[in-house]
Amino acid sequence: MTTVFHTTADELDESFIASVKAAFKGRPIEITVTEDDETAYLLRHPANRGRLLRAIDEVDAGENIVTPDQSAFR
Repeated sequence: MTTVFHTTADELDESFIASVKAAFKGRPIEITVTEDDETAYLLRHPANRGRLLRAIDEVDAGENIVTPDQSAFR
């Protein structure tokens, strides 16, 4: 069985540990901690991945680049 918890380090507390212990009582478990990367999250989904990779190719080729009017910020 695989269970994935998405949380922040600040949300880890004794109640979280207690809930994990209760859910897997007496069974061996493995805990892996990874830092989520928004880009990796978006690339995980095939539709998003294709769109993002096409956009990168377009930027590399100098295509479909929009430069907004910056005069309002001067």
